[in-house]
Amino acid sequence: MLRSREVKIGVACVLMAVGLGVASACMDSVAESEVGGAMAAGAGQVPLFEVDPLWPRPLPNHWVMGSTIGLDVDSRDHVWIIHRQATLAANETGATFDPRRSECCVPAPPVLEFDADGNVVGSWGGPGDGYDWPESNHGITVDHMDNVWIGGNGANDSHILKFTRDGRFLMQLGEPGMRSGSNDTENFWRVAEIEIDPEANEAYVADGYGNKRVAVLDVQTGEMKRFWGAYGNVPDDAQLPPYDPSAPPAQQFRSPMHCAQPSNDDLIYACDRASDRFQVFQPDGTFLREAFVMPQTLGSGSVWDIAFSHDPAQRFLYVADGVNERVHVLERESLEILTDFGDGGRQPGQFYGIHNIAVDSQGNIYTTETYEGKRLQKFVLTGYGTAPASQGTVWPSQ
Repeated sequence: MLRSREVKIGVACVLMAVGLGVASACMDSVAESEVGGAMAAGAGQVPLFEVDPLWPRPLPNHWVMGSTIGLDVDSRDHVWIIHRQATLAANETGATFDPRRSECCVPAPPVLEFDADGNVVGSWGGPGDGYDWPESNHGITVDHMDNVWIGGNGANDSHILKFTRDGRFLMQLGEPGMRSGSNDTENFWRVAEIEIDPEANEAYVADGYGNKRVAVLDVQTGEMKRFWGAYGNVPDDAQLPPYDPSAPPAQQFRSPMHCAQPSNDDLIYACDRASDRFQVFQPDGTFLREAFVMPQTLGSGSVWDIAFSHDPAQRFLYVADGVNERVHVLERESLEILTDFGDGGRQPGQFYGIHNIAVDSQGNIYTTETYEGKRLQKFVLTGYGTAPASQGTVWPSQ
């Protein structure tokens, strides 16, 4: 492992420094090797993680979170989530009905912003003047101008909302109740997630629970510039049969088409969740290749969300799997699955409905969980080394 190698280097440097009087330069070299952004994987090595069971810090004001259905990390390494207040049961929010009955608890505001230490530093969201809050919010993204994008997968959610980071409304794209299909250039239907390409100033929409497409918008105006279905085909909303791993791959996305994530090298990774696959495109919708993840998985599928490692080349690809309850680690160039971590359960490092995944500038991973999972977790990058095919719960070593 890299960490043990660094210890050996450090000892050697100190010994050499005593004899040569160059301690400062030597220790600077060791310090640089220990910085998360400077760590690099050697051949055959994978990134290694440990769950931080004390992150985030407890929520203030007797707040509790419902199903956490969206996640992003901004340029400040602040972590943003959006959750569904309506998924909290009455026995979770007793103070809402009668504070005399219980001091605990009340639903947290739908949007929460955490600093790098896990403190809540911002909160807002919900119905307001001038816009239509989604029936069922789904996905949150902070763009390169610190504006916040929100989708929704309720039956009538055919629109997208854009706010400032402090919750001031900026723009609504589309109108509720429009179900005009995957070739509509004005409206959406049941958007799963929005992701941003800052260089092109474009937003990629996984328009994905009702429609079956990737749609691309101008970040400033919201104008729809282009869209496509699976394999770059013209989207077709005809009902597909249930996923069958022995059948030829479907020529359209299934519902939900759950993510559309741009990489640093101008590729778009689209999650066809219920088909156990993701497809890779050029920004114009030209299909390049696809990969299947645990292709025997039925039901809700295995490819729920995608994130990239923090190195400039984004060598590794992380896939959140909300059915098998783990994070798959792939080599992005080969699309080979190298290892996975996590397991089903409610202890730290385990998952119940892992839904979203994101990475900060230090390479740490964050996850959210839907259904009764209702939480946010942090997995700390500890270095690089070898790992078994399935690591299970990555509990702290100390």
